[in-house]
Amino acid sequence: MALYPMVQEMQKLLGQMTTWIDKAEAHAAAKGYDPALLLQARLAPDMFPLVRQFQNACDSAKFAAAFTAGKEPPSHPDTEQTFAEIRTRIASVIEYLGTFTAADFEGADARVVKRPRWEGKSMRATDYFLEQGMPNFFFHLTTAYAILRHNGVELGKRDYLGKLSFRQPPAA
Repeated sequence: MALYPMVQEMQKLLGQMTTWIDKAEAHAAAKGYDPALLLQARLAPDMFPLVRQFQNACDSAKFAAAFTAGKEPPSHPDTEQTFAEIRTRIASVIEYLGTFTAADFEGADARVVKRPRWEGKSMRATDYFLEQGMPNFFFHLTTAYAILRHNGVELGKRDYLGKLSFRQPPAA
């Protein structure tokens, strides 16, 4: 299974999050409130706030790529408190994902991923990517999007999807 294109899509969608931040800051300025207030917004009292959704989307993407490729991901201490700091984190994860090539994912079916919270259990790296890494990434990405939408930030499907790889039909 070709996992590298999925990592590239995660990289692209992380970049889309920076456009959401631009729109969130513009929305807050237009409404006359501190945009940092949005970073603590939640969809439900027992859910993580927006800042954690951004952090977890970044972590999910870097963990999915790193663990599947048999590498150690960089550490981020979750200290971001401003949109500028979140932008920096997103940029660093986008840059990190850019270091991977298709060759990094060759042999992923033979690799094993173990995580401390799994209490001695493990998964094939491909299964980890498909069953844990990718769904977790999309969960936090979508939740961040939903928090912003819920708070009035004007985002649409194009803001979520980003640029699509349209092709021109062949000349007749």
